[in-house]
Amino acid sequence: KGAEVEVLPGYLRNPTPIYPRPARERGEEGTVLLEVEVLASGRCGVVSVMRSAGSELLDQAAVQAVRQWVFKPARRWRQAVPFWVEIPITFRLVDVGED
Repeated sequence: KGAEVEVLPGYLRNPTPIYPRPARERGEEGTVLLEVEVLASGRCGVVSVMRSAGSELLDQAAVQAVRQWVFKPARRWRQAVPFWVEIPITFRLVDVGED
């Protein structure tokens, strides 16, 4: 098929999401599954929550972080093209250091 994407998007710069203090204090953990449009520029387009972590705070923190990410764009026929990807972001209290 000629329209197939030859190279999928890759990660370039992706700062870790900030674990919201109120969520940490309440012991909230979970994985947010995001659907992300990676633009031909490598920036994020639309970011939406496909599956919640069960916490609005964690969902929002994941979306805010991924909106800042920069990707290596997908390529088709050597041209950068927009592409949708699913990105899981996991918040675990065991991963959080003390302030």
